Amino acid sequence: MKDKVIHRLLFFFLGIAMVLLAVAFQAVRNINRSVATSDWVNHTHSVILEAEALRTELYVGDAMMRTYAQSGDARDLAACREALANALDHLDIDKALTRHEPAQHDQIIQIESLVSPRVEFAQALLKARQSGDTEKVRTLLNTDAGSTASHDIQRGIDTLKDEELTLLTERDTASYLQAQTTRWTVWTGVVLDGLLLGGVAWLIRDDLSARRRVAAALQEANDQLETRVRERTAELVAANAQLSSENLERQWANQALEHQLRYNHLIVDSITDLVLILTKALNISRVNPAVIHLTGLDPTALINQPLTRILRLVTPPDDPGGPMRDPLAQALRDGRDLRGQAGVVEDKRGRQIPVHVSMFPLRDRDKIVGGVVTLQLVTPGIGTKA
Repeated sequence: MKDKVIHRLLFFFLGIAMVLLAVAFQAVRNINRSVATSDWVNHTHSVILEAEALRTELYVGDAMMRTYAQSGDARDLAACREALANALDHLDIDKALTRHEPAQHDQIIQIESLVSPRVEFAQALLKARQSGDTEKVRTLLNTDAGSTASHDIQRGIDTLKDEELTLLTERDTASYLQAQTTRWTVWTGVVLDGLLLGGVAWLIRDDLSARRRVAAALQEANDQLETRVRERTAELVAANAQLSSENLERQWANQALEHQLRYNHLIVDSITDLVLILTKALNISRVNPAVIHLTGLDPTALINQPLTRILRLVTPPDDPGGPMRDPLAQALRDGRDLRGQAGVVEDKRGRQIPVHVSMFPLRDRDKIVGGVVTLQLVTPGIGTKA
């Protein structure tokens, strides 16, 4: 019950935290949008101002060009060139400002296509006037379509301004909607947090009431438990006495088994013949000291090694055909004893010592689990000839 109440409280507090995080996230996002909107508004005004400056410089450049064509004054030439250079600079700035706005950038490119011929015409007229070719100046002025070009440039700049102002209006509307969204988000978060805090208060009150009821029930259960404990204690005393007796008997049995194992080891170690305990796969699992003494090998060099590591059966004299199939493995598979086989043991220095080999299977119930091999040294002149 306690864990359930804690889980519910954690759930309520998690809900409160999530609401606060949602409100904070929405507020931060709207602040970032407001900053971005402000930057975009400044950017839009910059585009409009640069477009207006372009138009003004083109007017000034056109006027100074015509004035210089009439007067030939160097100051008018300098003013014309400066105005045209400023117009091109404003055009480049507008291109850079609208590089991420495809529609506005295309409009700037169109304006540039109208401004470039006008600048080239002005440069040609200034060059002709500087060279003193009045006839060419008169011809250029007569063929000039300046009013048409200026009108087209004016219309392009007006179109660009209208598009930028439309975007400003849309962004103002979006900013207003963002502010409304933030307002509703904050108020919704306040209401939800209030409801969740009310739920927490109700849950704590309900938990306190439940604890009082549980305490009363627990007291009653304790009273009943004391009676049962006294009854059960008497039963446990009798059971412990019986268990103590059984444990004592089990300890005696274990000690007897340990003594039996120790006696078995002592018996094997006291045998003067070589004794090897084999696994079913004819690997050596134990040897007695006689094997170690004869071969000069440590037990670690023999344990888990195949029997052929130190023992080799020799072919009987009546079988000149060469080595036979392994009679030890066959006898172990058949579960029968093998006695008096001739063999040789190879010691650490490579000497081959003749022995008589006997093998007795080891059985665990009805299953053969290994074997015991005994090796008797062959005394010269007795038994098999070395």
